[in-house]
Formats: sequence, structure tokens, C-alpha cells
Amino acid sequence: MTRTSCSEQQQAESTPPPASPSACMLLELHPLKDIVNLDLYSPLFFFHDDDDDDATRTTKCCHHHYEKQQQQQQLLQHRHNNHSVAMTLPNFLLPHAIQRLVQESMTNLHKAFYTPKDHTHNVYLTPMDPTLGPTHAYNLQVTSTKGCIQTDQLPSDSILLTLYHNEDFKRFLQRLLGVEGLYPYQDPLSSINVHYASEGQELGWHFDNSSFAITLLLQEPEDGGVFEYVPHVRHSSKQEQEEVKVEEEDSQYGNKKAMEYEMVEKILGGDIVPETLDIKPGTLVLFRGKDSLHRVTKVIGNKTRILVVLAYNEKPGVALSEEARRTFFGRTGMEAEDAGK
Repeated sequence: MTRTSCSEQQQAESTPPPASPSACMLLELHPLKDIVNLDLYSPLFFFHDDDDDDATRTTKCCHHHYEKQQQQQQLLQHRHNNHSVAMTLPNFLLPHAIQRLVQESMTNLHKAFYTPKDHTHNVYLTPMDPTLGPTHAYNLQVTSTKGCIQTDQLPSDSILLTLYHNEDFKRFLQRLLGVEGLYPYQDPLSSINVHYASEGQELGWHFDNSSFAITLLLQEPEDGGVFEYVPHVRHSSKQEQEEVKVEEEDSQYGNKKAMEYEMVEKILGGDIVPETLDIKPGTLVLFRGKDSLHRVTKVIGNKTRILVVLAYNEKPGVALSEEARRTFFGRTGMEAEDAGK
């Protein structure tokens, strides 16, 4: 079992967010073993066999733990759903880590920026197209009402900063996602967000702009707040559009088959029953939402739903656009710098 040294970790961190604590400092504050259930997940973190693919490695992980602790049934929950659209890893965080993060999140709740109640958006998270009618699927509006705090609002000793920058954790994610590298956002707001949804608040139907999302549920509500999704609704990449090859369905607003406007309209109209993910506090979720429409239903009750989003890029030096930061965070994160100009 090989662990990454502090010097190696500092060299590997190519684009850390501004003013963040060093990876070594965070590792010393919160060792990975005090955050993640390594008794359950260590084979997926540290089991290396270059001749095995991810499915074989996961199978060996399950077999290893069955022999060691009779936990095969629990580990079998590490499943890919609907052709790798979603993967849930229950009990990923240790109970005391969850408790600490819930306390930290509630302490910082007053810092959260909430999307205005009158704000609506389409499922593509783009401006409306005036050349299309208001009832066209592209222009149909949904509501998102939730709050969030951004990376620069986290305490400097937060467990979330430790986990996010940990090289073993990033390699673990890279293997599961099948990507070669993971890098933080270049701007100071977008890498780690804590989302809050209280009574009546929701996240409307949408496609993600990024290829994948990584989330940790910290606290579930009394009722509602269910993650719903419909897999493989559209084919957004050029390669997938070429594979569709439906020339007669091309139009002035794109390839109809690639965008699947008809299916979007049916989903928003309630004519298609979505899939759901059973997510409990401490569960790590890897979700490919770029082409799978998804939402979080309205929260019911007095208990706030708290969810952490860990956002990475496959290339270094990427920042969320200033327009997107103003929309979702209420600021760009560069206000002090701009004021000095």
C-alpha cells in the first residue's frame, strides 16, 4: 500500500485555488483515515493492478472485504446504474466526519447566496432563444430555489479542503471516472460548493455543463429532496451527434435528435417516470449529468438538505465564467481585485 508523500503531493497540485492552505498542511490537519471509511474502501483507493480494469478491481475489492469482514453485500452497492450514468458509494464518509461537516455547514448557513425566487431557467442553462416559441422545449422554464456557499467561504481547516486536494482521493476518482487528470477551478469560488435546500426549495430539471459531478450528501431532509434523473436524454458531443446520423432532423437550432426536445418536453410534462437515487448521509455519488436530465424535488419539513459538490476539470486553468458566477453565486470572487483597479 503506497501513500503519497507531502513533497510529491505539493508537486502534483498544479493549479490550487488562490489562498488555499497547502495540501501538506491539510493532510496533517485531517488524515484521510479520519475522513473516509478506508476499512470499507481502501482496496479502491490503494489496490493497484495495472492489468485489471475498473470492473475487475471493484470485484476484487468486494471479494477482499467479504473474506476480511463479511461486507460483500454492502460493497455490492458500489454499482454503476444505467450504463455508468450514476455510481453511489454508501458510507463513504465516517460518522464523525459527517457530524463535523454538518455542524460546519450550519454554522456557515448565513453566508449562503440564494437564487432569487423569481429566477427561472431552461434545462440547458442557457438564455432563451427568441426565434423559437415560448412553449418550445428549449425555452420551457423551470425553477431552482436553493442556497450555496463557495470555496472561499469555507473555514481554512475544513475537512472538505483536505479531501478535495488529497492526491489519493483524486486518483481514486480518476480510476472510477476513467479520466487522466483532475484539476481544481482556477477561480476562487467554484471548486467546492455547499448547497442548502430548506422547506419548499428545489433544484429544477437541467443538464450539467460538465461531463461529471461529484457530490456528498451530509444531511437528508425529513421528506422530499429526492434526486431524480432520466438517463441518456440527449447526445451533446460532436462524436455522439455523428453517431446519431439523422440528417433530416437537423434544424436552425441544432440536431433535434441530439438535443431530444420531444423527450425533454415529455419529462417536464410528467409523461416519463424518472429514475431515483437512494442517497443517505455520507454517500459519495458520481453522476454524469451532461446528457442525463436531472433534478432535486422540493424539500418537505424543517430539516435542511445539505449537499457538497466537489467540482473538478479534466484540464488545468479552467475558470467558471463571470456570468455564471454572478448568476449562481451572486458575485465573481474578484470584487476586491476589481475595486483596486
